[in-house]
Amino acid sequence: MSLNRRSFMKHTLGSAALLGLPAALPAAALPAQLPPPADFKLALSSYSYWHFRTPKVPIEKVIDEASRLQVEGVDVLHRQMDGEDNAYLQKLKRHAFLNGVSLISLSIHQDFVDPDPAVRQKDIDHTIRCIELAYKMGIPAIRLNSGRWGTIKSFDALMANRGVESPIPGYTEDDAFKWCIDSIAQCLPKAAECGVLLALENHWGLTSTPEGLLRIRQAIDSPWLGILMDTGNFLENPYSKLEKVAPHASFVQAKTYYGGGEWYTLDLDYKRIINILRKVNYNGYIAIEFEGKEAAETGVRKSVEMLRAAMKAS
Repeated sequence: MSLNRRSFMKHTLGSAALLGLPAALPAAALPAQLPPPADFKLALSSYSYWHFRTPKVPIEKVIDEASRLQVEGVDVLHRQMDGEDNAYLQKLKRHAFLNGVSLISLSIHQDFVDPDPAVRQKDIDHTIRCIELAYKMGIPAIRLNSGRWGTIKSFDALMANRGVESPIPGYTEDDAFKWCIDSIAQCLPKAAECGVLLALENHWGLTSTPEGLLRIRQAIDSPWLGILMDTGNFLENPYSKLEKVAPHASFVQAKTYYGGGEWYTLDLDYKRIINILRKVNYNGYIAIEFEGKEAAETGVRKSVEMLRAAMKAS
């Protein structure tokens, strides 16, 4: 039996009604435009609760705090973990899931700036192992450092010198960039296999300037190498430098300093920083790295409230 167009539409709409399905809306009933974008998703860096100077704070407690503050994610500091055995990794993953929190990044420490290939290989192996740890925990990214010369041994002394140090005698920055680029390249096959993004941070050493950071990123043609933009690691003229990095950012860490910073304090205008991110259509997480001397419980809460207010005001 054949149906003309009118009887076909009547038959189709009637069937939809019987099944409880919505009939197609006329064009006039559709919204004229999409709603404005939601605020960025916030995360807590577990580093916010442990600055290497006091006993470790368990990752589980940080997950609990993220859930209590209705923050969507946790950036796990590798050195803060209680171990690497699979039972512990899966316990963290389960704890995060049951609390409605995503584990979004594993922040690791490694250093590719060393003239000895054997030393660099140890850090390559460490990075590959951390990629596998992230994969087991369902974490989609790891924080990557370029490394630094190490001619200033103490981190406190390095911070007192504004993060600047001289090369090892007999070597140049071009040598260091080559070591770093070659080392990262050796980690990328495992990153691709596990689906874990390597997010290179503007940290100390080769990535302490936007030019150094982007020199490494542009030398490596891989979708598995991204950029982690840390708002507090450009000590002078931060906004112009953040504007250079923001278009390439895969992930953002937001430093705050309530009670005064452990090593230094920056008076950052987060409304301005949020506008920089909006301008380049950044859609990723913003992880709070509270680095102040105030108690973490209040310093982190103030940081969450401040960032949420900056998002609404921008």
